[in-house]
Amino acid sequence: MELFPSIEKASVQEIKTFQEEKLKELLKYLENHSPFYQRLFKENNIAISEIQSLEDLQKIPTTAKNDIQQNNDDFFCVPMTEIVDFSTTSGTLGDPVTFGLSEKDMERIAYNEAISLSCAGISKGDVVQMITTIDKRFIAGLAYLLGLRKIGAGVVRMGPGIPELQWDSIFRYKPKYLITVPSFLLKMIDYADKNGLDYENSSVVGAVCIGESIKNQDFTDNILSQKIKEKWNIQLYSTYASTEMSTAFTECEFQNGGHQHPELIITEILDDEGNPVKEGESGELTITTLGVEAIPLLRFKTGDIVKPHYEPCHCGRNTMRLGPVIGRKQQMIKYKGTTLYPPAMNDILNDFNGISCYQIVIHSSEIGLDEIIIKLSTENSDENFVNEVRDHFRAKLRVSPKIEIVDFDILSKIVFHPSSRKPITFIDLR
Repeated sequence: MELFPSIEKASVQEIKTFQEEKLKELLKYLENHSPFYQRLFKENNIAISEIQSLEDLQKIPTTAKNDIQQNNDDFFCVPMTEIVDFSTTSGTLGDPVTFGLSEKDMERIAYNEAISLSCAGISKGDVVQMITTIDKRFIAGLAYLLGLRKIGAGVVRMGPGIPELQWDSIFRYKPKYLITVPSFLLKMIDYADKNGLDYENSSVVGAVCIGESIKNQDFTDNILSQKIKEKWNIQLYSTYASTEMSTAFTECEFQNGGHQHPELIITEILDDEGNPVKEGESGELTITTLGVEAIPLLRFKTGDIVKPHYEPCHCGRNTMRLGPVIGRKQQMIKYKGTTLYPPAMNDILNDFNGISCYQIVIHSSEIGLDEIIIKLSTENSDENFVNEVRDHFRAKLRVSPKIEIVDFDILSKIVFHPSSRKPITFIDLR
């Protein structure tokens, strides 16, 4: 298997031509096998023979997660007897959305993670400690495992939590890389400091970071990343993926955004009117999957606001790169004339060493305006500290949210809920 696909270093025009051929194959597949897209093509008088270029995608309506939720069964292109793995992703209307993978799809996600993790520097013979769940219908943990096996790396399946066991495993099996939620690294460092563990001379040289941003929009380290590196001199690599995409965008050694795999996914970045944004602007990531057998998606709006980067990377790849997610479109907050996304508030709260745990809660006031409540746990709960946090919000974001101090034992059980795959630092009650 080619871990560094040649198409990714082809010219921009060659990549475009390659994707247009893959798109035509997908459209024929959907017309023959997808009840949902058969109906969409018919209702919108779409002749797939007229879709010849990537630009022609604009002739096809977009779909979103609520379409899948309302028509879940109609998105399946294979009989249930051919589904070998079931996974779920949260739904916009309450109930989770079911995704199934065929044997071919399992091979595809293994390939995707193999080339993605290779992009970050993991190679055959490396030992990788997975600090992420592989159960609870969580597709990412399974994808990491399959990809690492395809690379030929050794895997230590630790799962999330329990810093003491993580360190025991690190010193016992000497992993070179970790796959983890980055904020958990701070908990591991804190445990090591308190228990005199020589973590700076451990075998770990890097971590592939999932679920949380570690970069600013200019690819410099954000506050969370800075805090980790101040204590532990390891490389941190961003990776971005979703159940719907079955594809990851992972940074290479130059760490300037997650690389697109053109053989696996077509990307569009759209504005609020559904038009492609101009170069240098941000918009909603809209994807078309390639090579998916069970539930392929055409022009699926992910809800994530991102900025694409098209200049060639120093690694030699000419693929588009995604910058850090600016925010979820549905999580956009309008607060007293200012537009906010949760990641900007996360950066401010991560800037305070005295905050041990926090959660951002958004709700609507009686007159329909967005209100922000910051719940936080801290050993320094005097009024001066609360004012300092509030002043930091005013200085950075020009807003002054309500701040509530909550006992750590109470708040931590909500934020680090055992049923959640990552910390619940944002709740939208609107």
